[in-house]
Amino acid sequence: MKSILITLMVFFGVLSAPATAARIEAKVDISQQKMRVYQNGKLKYVWPVSTARKGKVTPTGSWNAKWLSKNHKSSRYNNAPMPYAIFYSGHYAIHGTYNTKRLGRPASAGCVRIHPSNAAKLFSMVQRHGKRNFKVRITR
Repeated sequence: MKSILITLMVFFGVLSAPATAARIEAKVDISQQKMRVYQNGKLKYVWPVSTARKGKVTPTGSWNAKWLSKNHKSSRYNNAPMPYAIFYSGHYAIHGTYNTKRLGRPASAGCVRIHPSNAAKLFSMVQRHGKRNFKVRITR
């Protein structure tokens, strides 16, 4: 009887069904200018990126997502668009860029730039599975 009651409560929206959150990991290789996205340890996507240009730095290390901003504008660089931004360390983020011709080589001021459609996919994954289940690892 108790299981029927719980099932009915979930069905009618009184209780939420438990969600199974996937572990999402974005591995950015600065030397290759590529991002590999893993879901529960399985490679899902490989995308070209742009990391820091000469004179700028993309920090290396591992972080969880700190905050998300779907339509972010840079406060440091003349309101430059940063669609689907996933901030992971201070002002550093993974975000979309409309300068897609530069993807695959260093071009940013330090953030990890990806194609806007790929940024939307990654952003959606992080939203769906939670910031605590997302890790970015950046290596040289």
